[in-house]
Amino acid sequence: MVANYRNIIFCLLLFATSFFGFGQGHLYSEVTIDRSKVYVGEPVEVSIGIYTTTWFTKGVNFGNVKVNGAFTVYFRSLSNSKNINGKRYSGVVAIYNVFPYDNKDLEFPSLELSVETPNDGDSKGVNRTIKTRARKIAVKNVPNNYDRDQWLVSSGVTVNESWQGDLKNVKVGDVIQRRISRIAYRTVSELIPPIKWDSIETVSLYPTRADINSKKTKTSISASRSEGVRYLFEKEGTVILPEITINWWNPRQNKLFKRTLKSRTVEVLPNPNLGMLETVRDSLQVAQQDLKEEDSEDIEKKIFGLSIKDFLSYLLIALITLYALYRFFKWLLISKGLLENWRRKKEAYLQSEKFYFKIFVSEVSKKDEKASLNALYNWIDRLELAEPTLEYFALHYGSEEFVTYLSKVKDLKEFDPKRQLQLIKKARQNYLLKSGDPHMKPSQDWINP
Repeated sequence: MVANYRNIIFCLLLFATSFFGFGQGHLYSEVTIDRSKVYVGEPVEVSIGIYTTTWFTKGVNFGNVKVNGAFTVYFRSLSNSKNINGKRYSGVVAIYNVFPYDNKDLEFPSLELSVETPNDGDSKGVNRTIKTRARKIAVKNVPNNYDRDQWLVSSGVTVNESWQGDLKNVKVGDVIQRRISRIAYRTVSELIPPIKWDSIETVSLYPTRADINSKKTKTSISASRSEGVRYLFEKEGTVILPEITINWWNPRQNKLFKRTLKSRTVEVLPNPNLGMLETVRDSLQVAQQDLKEEDSEDIEKKIFGLSIKDFLSYLLIALITLYALYRFFKWLLISKGLLENWRRKKEAYLQSEKFYFKIFVSEVSKKDEKASLNALYNWIDRLELAEPTLEYFALHYGSEEFVTYLSKVKDLKEFDPKRQLQLIKKARQNYLLKSGDPHMKPSQDWINP
């Protein structure tokens, strides 16, 4: 009887396992990319397909996909069917475009998607989870002979230029505004580089805020960037507003395209009312400062909001590096005896003639004669003299002026270290030069009175 129950349980488990495997087996996923190696800014089309041998009883939600180091744009989903291993599968394909903004290789991540589909021969939907596989994308850096700051990948770019102000009648203090608008196809607005406004002698430049936008349909995407600069003419004479070259790389034609906006020559006339120049300059500087503050706030939000994961990653790397440096210096200082050697040198310095002479000079600068004399005696005690007295020191190493002065001093309490500091310094230099002479040996029994 027991054996019969065991056989029944075993058959039920075997049936459940077969049912689960069959239910998962009729699902299939694939991820395809239209190219595996691209330049920075060049889009990669990624297609995610989920297929079943039955049908989906609920719509498939692919959700937002984030790819580190790239902008990801979802385009559309479409129905599809295909034969796989002799079976007919029906499914849904989601299409994304991935735009790398750094020269590091990318990984389109593996996704776990929840779907609802019945088993073969049934009509009731069952919740299931299917996992897609990740795909690697190699990213090539900007070619060496191209400016990274002006690099743009696009299938085509249109450029328009407009001016505000009369270029034929410009006086000192006048402001002319130049605006350049670009529309780039198959890219996003974040990848359109800003215009480089070249500096001009006798003209101050005040860039305006850029207007950027991305426009997407089910099959295409384009981006626009419009930005301008205000020219403030500060001196009369001939001024050339330089030409501006717009570059873009077309990946389909594997070719660099250029569009050059011609330079303009302006004759700046004198202005009898020069007082207005300062007023105009001040107002433009205020507007420029407000613009910089707004940009700083936007950058702060981006650093602490959108890129917090990257910030934490860098912080972790920094902490690991600091810990490794700590362990290295600990090994270097303790294991190799550098710390003990440093301590010995420090202790020797604190007992040296040099250290006590430094204290003496410091006390002299404080104008305390008693403290100066005590510091002087302490320093003399550190010298290798046969007789550690100031008279002996002066007689053997000092100048004739120093010796004569000491002979006139009846009591050392009348000795003025500050006035004689230069004579003491010169005598010390002679002592240091001659301190290696064999007859200069300290007396071990002598005590400075």
